[in-house]
Amino acid sequence: MRHHAARSATLVLLDARSGELLAMVKEPSFNPNNRNDRESSRLRNRAVTDVFEPGSTIKPFTIAMALQSGSFGPDTRIDTAPGQLQIGGHRVSDTKNNGLLTVSRVLVKSSNVGAAKIAMALPPQRLYELLRSHGFGELTEINLPGEVTGSLPVRRRWRPIEHATLAFGYGLSVTPLQLARAYTVFATDGVLLPVNIVPVHGPVSGPRVLKRKVAAQVRGMLEGAVGEHGTGRAARVARYRVAGKTGTVHKNTPQGYADDRYVSVFVGLAPVSDPRLVMAVMVDDPRGEQYYGGAVAAPVFSQVMSGALRLLNVPPDRQLENKEHVEVVDSGV
Repeated sequence: MRHHAARSATLVLLDARSGELLAMVKEPSFNPNNRNDRESSRLRNRAVTDVFEPGSTIKPFTIAMALQSGSFGPDTRIDTAPGQLQIGGHRVSDTKNNGLLTVSRVLVKSSNVGAAKIAMALPPQRLYELLRSHGFGELTEINLPGEVTGSLPVRRRWRPIEHATLAFGYGLSVTPLQLARAYTVFATDGVLLPVNIVPVHGPVSGPRVLKRKVAAQVRGMLEGAVGEHGTGRAARVARYRVAGKTGTVHKNTPQGYADDRYVSVFVGLAPVSDPRLVMAVMVDDPRGEQYYGGAVAAPVFSQVMSGALRLLNVPPDRQLENKEHVEVVDSGV
């Protein structure tokens, strides 16, 4: 798994039809025969033991909540000008002033202001309940040692800033496996699949957590987020339609959020026309000038997804080769 220098990185690959765990890769790796490598930090399974705030990879669920409510449609307009939103003594910001955006473009452009405004137009309990229904804050029950639940706080009263930041992925924590599993709903038209470490024969069932139409609409938006004007262009795979979302999060340290340390994330699925694979990539503490999810995690997704699709003989669903991959450095998410 190639990426910019980082403290660690984790990748989870799921079968979008059965929920079978096809691959789980973590770096730094270790040689079990080398006793010098037998440190606890190297031995643990980061896909189920390590948690992080997912940042903008939560925005598709915020949009799904809004569409499911019936109060918003894909073309509903949201004014994100001037690129900042004052909430009490706090400020929510975008990397630039995106002006007037549709709900679809809020996701494609990954606008924090747009996501916050959408969420705050509805009761906070709606977003909390939707996230809970997608498995956040709960064990996946994959039965791997050391799995943790992550955190999805239950609040009797939500402060406006807590409501706003939850809409773009701050204030909760997830494992890479939880995040990958949650994205299966966009591959299955709204059904949350159980995850398994052994092959599953026959049909797999799970709870329906999104309306079929809503899941398909968000999947289309996620394809746009990987398109020419989205933040995830570097995740594209030649001859395959890809859908997914970038995330870039300031690391939460004992001293508060660090100004210059990040977690970079990309979660996506392919091929869009008949989803077969879902993958989450999390790079912890990337070092160097480029740290955005679109520049760090998305290229890893592209390389690994490309190989996995070919190994599984998944037919391409795009006739023309995509343009050369471009690393994204002009968006904060």
